[in-house]
Amino acid sequence: QVQLVESGGGLAQPGGSLRLSCAASGFTFSNYAMSWARQAPGKGLEWVSGIWSGGTVTLYADSVRGRFTISRDNAKNTVYLQMNSLKPEDTALYYCAKETSSSVTREYDYWGQGTQVTVSS
Repeated sequence: QVQLVESGGGLAQPGGSLRLSCAASGFTFSNYAMSWARQAPGKGLEWVSGIWSGGTVTLYADSVRGRFTISRDNAKNTVYLQMNSLKPEDTALYYCAKETSSSVTREYDYWGQGTQVTVSS
C-alpha cells in the first residue's frame, strides 16, 4: 500500500543542478519524516538528507551540506531534493525513504525504486 516513486534523475555536468521529486502514497504523509539516501555502484546505502514531518527542520550529510536542499509539500504528498553544484562523486541511485517517526532518525521502513543521477563530462 505504501508507495514512494522517485523522479527527476538524469545526466548532469559537474557544477550543474538537478531536482528530484518523490511522490508518496499509502500513509499519512504529514505525520512522518522523510529522507533521501543514495547508493553508488559497489557501495553501500548512504543517507543524504532528511526533513522532519512539519517541513521546518532539515538535516544533511556532510558531503552534501551547502549544495543540496531538501523540502516537502505536505499538501501534495511530495518530498524534493534540489541538488546544486553537483560533483562526480554524487553519481548514484537516489532513493526516497519514509522514516519511522516524525523525526529524522535515519531509520526507514519503506523506500522507492530509485532514480539514477549521473554527474560526468
